[in-house]
Amino acid sequence: MDRPLHAALLPPGPHLFRALAEALDGGPALCPLSPDLPEPALRDLLDALAPDAIRTPDGLAPYRPRGGHAPVHPDTAVLIATSGSTGAPKFVELSAAALRHSATGTLTRIGAAPGDRWLCCVPTSHISGVQVLVRALVAGTDPIILPRFDPAAVTTAAEATATAAAMGGPHVSLVPTQLRRLLDAGADLSRLGAILLGGAAAAPALLAEARDRGGRVFTTYGMSETCGGCVYDGTPLPGTRVALGDDGRIRLAGPSLFTGYRLRPEETAEARDGDWFLTRDLGVLEDGRLRVRGRLDDVINTGGEKVVAAEVAAALSHHPKVRDVVVIGRPDPEWGERVTAVVVPGASGVPKLPELRALVRETMPAYAAPHELELVDAIPLLASGKPDRERLRSSFC
Repeated sequence: MDRPLHAALLPPGPHLFRALAEALDGGPALCPLSPDLPEPALRDLLDALAPDAIRTPDGLAPYRPRGGHAPVHPDTAVLIATSGSTGAPKFVELSAAALRHSATGTLTRIGAAPGDRWLCCVPTSHISGVQVLVRALVAGTDPIILPRFDPAAVTTAAEATATAAAMGGPHVSLVPTQLRRLLDAGADLSRLGAILLGGAAAAPALLAEARDRGGRVFTTYGMSETCGGCVYDGTPLPGTRVALGDDGRIRLAGPSLFTGYRLRPEETAEARDGDWFLTRDLGVLEDGRLRVRGRLDDVINTGGEKVVAAEVAAALSHHPKVRDVVVIGRPDPEWGERVTAVVVPGASGVPKLPELRALVRETMPAYAAPHELELVDAIPLLASGKPDRERLRSSFC
């Protein structure tokens, strides 16, 4: 019998947690989608997913996609929607075994104790939120699920949990912007357990401040295709293997890899090389540790030279007047693309373009120095917490 596939239009909470538990135990495969999506975008997602039914707070309703139903892989327990670089909807298929292996590896790496709880304040329609819930299931504890990220709510939940347990507070997954907001709100990070920080590169100054404020921070690297973070602080989780292609592209293998992309066998084949998943990220191995250089899609071609945007951003993040920064390439009639730094100024003042260019040239070639500086109050973010690079490239300010 074909395994049913349910699209879950459920807010973060107990109903979604129960549906996820059922999926991991062999029930209908589950694809969590944000109930806040606009109707046209939701309809496109549902027709591309082709589920048998939709779960809402009101119950289960059959669904008839425009293209008809298609069976889901029998090993698939959870599907995660990702737009990819083209914006076309794509669904990553994950098995229960892969999700549990990833969760177990995380619990081991962070030294989680029996009874430790997890706090979920990242979107449950993304792998980051789903994996927080899976870790709670594997640990045999009830997660603390917040409907959205709010520094005050995180602090309250952490303090209540730590007091009730008479031990460490809940473990949590965050993106760098959320960690920044917790610090700005004066949160006592020592009241949290492990802080898994992923989704985007974290500035060294942010990590240092968080650790100085009592945070036990693990930087994580991974994606939907790896059940979330699979490399912590540059070191793979148990069972995960890391290698680099001749072009510097990161390759990953191990039991937490995805089954495939739903209804896209050609794209699945393109992303796999035997046991290896070919990521879209560039990296280097330094003393056995992986350092992620940046996205292959975010390499800027300026005057015939290639610039890894994330490496320029990392250099700029050391400037005392830079609080947050994203580097992008914008179209340029002479250079093809011009290196543009979008900067949130720090408390000590507003940086000037010449001083930022000089800082980059201390460690990188001259062509990598930004040719344009744009000052903003905040970096626009996607729902996943990652910078909205497409909006930045189109000069939204």
